Amino acid sequence: MCGIVGVVSTAPVNQLLYDALQLLQHRGQDAAGIATANGSNFHMFKGNGLARDVFRTRNMRSLPGNSGIAQVRYPTAGSASNSEEAQPFYVNAPFGLTLSHNGNLTNAEQLKDEMFRIDRRHINTNSDSEVLLNVLAHELHQASNGLVLDPAAIFRAVAGVHRRVQGSYAVVAQIAGYGLLGFRDPFGIRPLCFGVMETDQGTEYMIASESVALEGLGYRFVRDVTPGEAIFVNLDGRFYAQQCAQNPTLNPCIFEYVYLARPDSVIDGVSVYGARLKLGEYLADQIKATVPVSEIDVVMPIPDSSRPAAMQLAMRLNLDYREGFIKNRYIGRTFIMPGQAIRKKSVRQKLNTVAVEFRGKNVLLVDDSIVRGTTIQEIVLMAREAGARKVMVASAAPPVRFPNVYGIDMPTRSELIAAAKSIEEIRREIGADALIYQRLDDLKQAVRDCNPALTNFEASCFDGVYITGNVTPEYLNRVEHARNAPKGVDDGPRNQLSLAIEADA
Repeated sequence: MCGIVGVVSTAPVNQLLYDALQLLQHRGQDAAGIATANGSNFHMFKGNGLARDVFRTRNMRSLPGNSGIAQVRYPTAGSASNSEEAQPFYVNAPFGLTLSHNGNLTNAEQLKDEMFRIDRRHINTNSDSEVLLNVLAHELHQASNGLVLDPAAIFRAVAGVHRRVQGSYAVVAQIAGYGLLGFRDPFGIRPLCFGVMETDQGTEYMIASESVALEGLGYRFVRDVTPGEAIFVNLDGRFYAQQCAQNPTLNPCIFEYVYLARPDSVIDGVSVYGARLKLGEYLADQIKATVPVSEIDVVMPIPDSSRPAAMQLAMRLNLDYREGFIKNRYIGRTFIMPGQAIRKKSVRQKLNTVAVEFRGKNVLLVDDSIVRGTTIQEIVLMAREAGARKVMVASAAPPVRFPNVYGIDMPTRSELIAAAKSIEEIRREIGADALIYQRLDDLKQAVRDCNPALTNFEASCFDGVYITGNVTPEYLNRVEHARNAPKGVDDGPRNQLSLAIEADA
């Protein structure tokens, strides 16, 4: 999960891109970068940290131009502290490209080998985004015969990318002297949308991961980029769109609605906030069928993502709703922090209890999801220390049992508490008096209730079904080996080809 944005404006875009990154900061806190275009010249600055910490006034002054792209990145294994893998990436041939990517390529190892042996392109980092950049550059060269580009050639190049690349990818890219390109993988796994702003000087366009970035900056949300579609805006503000995949299908990542996206965003026709309210309704029914509701004194959310579900759940069960945890908003999201020790330590820094809300009560804690179990185990203990008589836990998402290889940092089964444990075993491990999970069918229906046109979802972390079709047990074993291997140790193919799962998107 990363946040990406691209703009073609009638005025300098450096401040605009910075403001967009602030609105997308929840999608990545490890690194931030901006690349602008001034005529045919690119200007770029990027580094590790939050957007507000990466950029200073002198950096912003070095980013002239009326078009540009930007990204915030979250950390994954192997890349969390490597500033060289901050995005955007740049390549100078055939036309000069900058690119930012949200997702993960599942055939990056094969593509990197092809880049070296066939396309004669050198990949300098461990990032699958750099692989994707070079595939796009090669396809642009092929589509244009190395001569002049036009929108038709650009769309042929994206079609070539779709034929070669597997996995999830939402992309914004700049082509030097031509304009801004955005496209989405044929399965529509990761989100991408665009909007417009009418000015006295002409129409401006913005492409972004979430609608909140558009609306927060005064752009009118137009629509989502459809799976397999590419959109191109030239430097004069002319807009082009074309479907570039042969058999596209919409399979949005269902975890976006559970946790990843901001609640005020709309993704593929679904209000994230509305979906989370629905999750609370279905979870309430599951609780009613599992534990005596009369034994619950109060419902409390674990801030912040679970709050809509917890409110709706309490209302449906006619229970008191209370805020028992106060969140320190200056601590990062523990789910996307690398390393169990860091996540566990940060829980106490991130949350503090309001003891009066716990003392002598049977408390139902509502979490958006339980991935590794580290956070919820600490929170249950905190509730008991605050005086709770009983601590029950409800998860708005089903058990996370399988690795996610499409851009979320939970790629190995050994890290997932539900991978090899029953619900009763998990309950005992986290120290809860009761544990209730959302049913997968109910999760899908909750999202579908907000947009009945959605029929399929990417839900591999819950059901183990990998819709791109190339994720085999052997691939998952290589992923786990690469993730767990000591860094700096020469273990053969991993260091030669830098597996896609060590990518930053």
